[in-house]
Amino acid sequence: MTDVSDTTTKRSLTVARVRTTVARVVWGICLAIAVVLAAAAFTYALKANEDNGLVDGLRGLADFFDLGWFDLQTPVKEWDDENGRVKTALFNYGLAAVVYLVVGRVLERVIRP
Repeated sequence: MTDVSDTTTKRSLTVARVRTTVARVVWGICLAIAVVLAAAAFTYALKANEDNGLVDGLRGLADFFDLGWFDLQTPVKEWDDENGRVKTALFNYGLAAVVYLVVGRVLERVIRP
C-alpha cells in the first residue's frame, strides 16, 4: 500500500527539480543573449570587418535581441563625434545586456523553489 505522504513528497521533489531546471534554462538564455549583445558591441569597438559573416551574424542577432528599445537606428543615447558609432553601440547594447541580466536573474529567482 502506498503512503499518501510519500507520494506527495515525491511529487514535491519532482516539481522542485523541474522548477530548478527551468530557472537555470531561463538564466542561461538571458546570459547567452547578454553575451551576444556584448560581443556585437565589441565588433563596433574593434572596428571589425562588416563583410565578415560572423560579425554580420552577431550584429544581426543583436539587432533582433535589442527589443527595438536599444537599437542603433533609434538609440536610447547617441553620440555624434568621431567615435560616435562605437560609443552608441557600446552604450545601447551594453544597456540591453544589463537589462537581460537583471530580468534573467529576477525570473530565475522567481521560478526557482
